[in-house]
Amino acid sequence: MEPGQQAPFSESVTAFHERLLPEAAIPVGYAALIDAFALAVPIPIRLAAIGPRHKVYEADGWKLYTPRHRPEASLGGHLTFALRYEGLDLAVLKMLFLATGAEPVAELVRTAPTSAYARRIWFLYEWLLDVRLDLPDATSGAYALVVDPDQQWAAEGVTSSRHRVKNNLPGTPAFCPLIFRTALLEQLVARDLGAEARRLVADVPADLLARTAAFLLLKDSRSSFQIEGEDPPQDRIHRWGMVIGQAGRRPIDQAELERLQRIVIGDARFVHLGLREQGGFVGEHDRLDGSPIPDHISARHEDLSALIEGLTAFDRQAAPQLDAVLAAASLAFGFVYIHPFEDGNGRLHRYLIHHVLTERGFNPPGLVFPISAVILDRIDDYRRVLESYSRRLLPLVRWRRTRDGNVEVLNETADFYRYFDATPQAEFLFECVARAIDVDLPAETAFLRSYDSFKAQVNDMIDMPERVLDLLYRFLRQNGGLLSKRAREKEFAALTDVEAARIEAIYADL
Repeated sequence: MEPGQQAPFSESVTAFHERLLPEAAIPVGYAALIDAFALAVPIPIRLAAIGPRHKVYEADGWKLYTPRHRPEASLGGHLTFALRYEGLDLAVLKMLFLATGAEPVAELVRTAPTSAYARRIWFLYEWLLDVRLDLPDATSGAYALVVDPDQQWAAEGVTSSRHRVKNNLPGTPAFCPLIFRTALLEQLVARDLGAEARRLVADVPADLLARTAAFLLLKDSRSSFQIEGEDPPQDRIHRWGMVIGQAGRRPIDQAELERLQRIVIGDARFVHLGLREQGGFVGEHDRLDGSPIPDHISARHEDLSALIEGLTAFDRQAAPQLDAVLAAASLAFGFVYIHPFEDGNGRLHRYLIHHVLTERGFNPPGLVFPISAVILDRIDDYRRVLESYSRRLLPLVRWRRTRDGNVEVLNETADFYRYFDATPQAEFLFECVARAIDVDLPAETAFLRSYDSFKAQVNDMIDMPERVLDLLYRFLRQNGGLLSKRAREKEFAALTDVEAARIEAIYADL
């Protein structure tokens, strides 16, 4: 479609881009704009349509509105509907503006110069495309928020007097994921989990808390490697654990990410360090001819520097204005979708979670929540969350196979990594953080209390070296609180029957 050409908006349908509607209905808002302008964008998670019934309801990824909600079948009508009822989808809006050109947008503003929706659309056009429309500065109309904070999480905002709006977008044009307000996120944010964690450890003795922190740090480091299917030596796990323990102390930029990659990779004889210099994908190769079978295609290597600059700006400017967990989800999942390195992306992605939480003071001092361990326990959910965007993105990336079995991306894709709906990722991460605080942290503290009491009571009976006591405790844990026949005949043959029974009773009491 030529810029400025009137788009043909569809009537009632039963399916939209292979997504079935709950009943025959008329796509509106973003769905209508995507269809009318043939926009090659990730289809929003939730779409809107006008149903035949006089009630609003949601089903199968659709929200159906009543006939009285039907907008005018025009660019302005559907754009206004989208902003009013569907929030902002920056990827759709940018592709739409590129398709329409400047004049239709300028005409919207000239027709309704005081309309809050027209001025928001005007601001978004100039912000996303980095151009200035041939329009005089607005002189009337109440200042409007660019992001509706009742729909999506927003920053505090900066006034744009030209448009008479307040720019509360939680990012910059270089990187700006958005998160919808959902019942789950509202509930978790309201809990103030960081304060809960601080109260939880307030009465834990300092030495016990230090040991808890050390164990959780090691557990997180080991789990982060296990998520990637790796079983590295202990010294490498310890080294990465030490790095995680220092998260949040240094600002994130390209140099810092490259430093972290060198640490996490270790032996880099077969890995290119630094930003990729060719394409990248996550997936497998065909066993017969080595062709790539991608589950996710990474950002083009030509776009990596600009995307990392966007991440850096988000970390420094926008993240401090958002809830810490929401900011961590946007930054960390944005990084892993970009996938800027040949190797190490997954562990750095999880490091960035710790970076934001620690930098924002969310964690109790000196304590790292075992987020990777929780993710490992929920690995299927984690993969589904990662794929929730990758599946919608993959059909839009045109690529060809390279001679070495890699992919070469043939179209412009940078905006797909800048602007995505991070709501599923935020919900998943928040649930993981809540699990770590509700279960893992108190469980580890309780375990150490129990372990210390066990050692003290056994030592009152019989002197044992620390390593033998530890082995005894592990044998009891592994065998349901009883010493196996093998243990009684070998490692603990010196125990009398009375002593063995008393040790088993001590364990059972604890």
